[in-house]
Amino acid sequence: MKTLPFSFLKITLILILFSFSCDTPNQQTNENYLDFKSTVELQDYFRYKNDGSVLISGHRGGRERNFPENAIETMEDVLGRMPAFFEIDPRLTKDSIIVLMHDETLDRTTTGTGKLADYTWDELQSIYLKDSEGNTTAFKIPTLEETILWAKGKTVVNLDKKDVPMEMIASLIEKLGAQNHVMLTVHTGEQALFYYNRFPGIMLSVFARNPKEYENMAQSGIPWENMIAYVGRTIDENNEAIVAELRSKGVRCMVSYAPTHDKISNIDERKEAYQKEILKKPDIIESDLPVEIWSVMNPQSTQNRP
Repeated sequence: MKTLPFSFLKITLILILFSFSCDTPNQQTNENYLDFKSTVELQDYFRYKNDGSVLISGHRGGRERNFPENAIETMEDVLGRMPAFFEIDPRLTKDSIIVLMHDETLDRTTTGTGKLADYTWDELQSIYLKDSEGNTTAFKIPTLEETILWAKGKTVVNLDKKDVPMEMIASLIEKLGAQNHVMLTVHTGEQALFYYNRFPGIMLSVFARNPKEYENMAQSGIPWENMIAYVGRTIDENNEAIVAELRSKGVRCMVSYAPTHDKISNIDERKEAYQKEILKKPDIIESDLPVEIWSVMNPQSTQNRP
């Protein structure tokens, strides 16, 4: 039997390894990514199951050291440490490009000044985002479209209601086929119905902080499996009856620490406040500091880093 030259075998092996390496990158995934193949999977993930699980939402895309709010880079950094979904803020530029920006003005979060609506998309290219300490970063204002494209297979983005017409939001979701990884914040049953009629499987983040808001959503006729419910800053005697009713229908109840505990400047005092609030057993926690919340809930996690 004739033996093949060593050089031939070596070249063949290199080609096989190269071919294998070209086929595998798309199969590599971050263990914290949320990848839903259908709206049914999406709904099941967010359904209240009375199993003690708590989901974490990064408010304004999260706020981490050296990273700005409403930035793809910040959300990617958070996902490198923990699973999360993100509330983000779509707004319109002067030439009707949808970008991420919480405030009407650029001053607090960017190197620019004045109203966002006075700038075109091209004019924004010379402007950089600032972190929470006011330091200029290397990151720029992202468009909503690029954010939704980035989020696919990684997380869910919850679009808050700012100045973008709902028809524009719906058209973009339809264009990108993003129903499996986009959630929509709505304040009224009428707003909820607009999106539900367009996308029957889409998830909605509804307001149910009091009996009036709860009844407004209940009377809309939208299936409960399409909803999570924002019930306020905490769970207490003022909303515990609404929380119980929502949970009986399979709806997770979300609280937000952004206007309260997130603003405590001392990290130890902030941690203590988080610990006390978590004992009230919310189903979803929205926070500017999602990694800190994760650290309090998972003190032994090897993913936490300073």
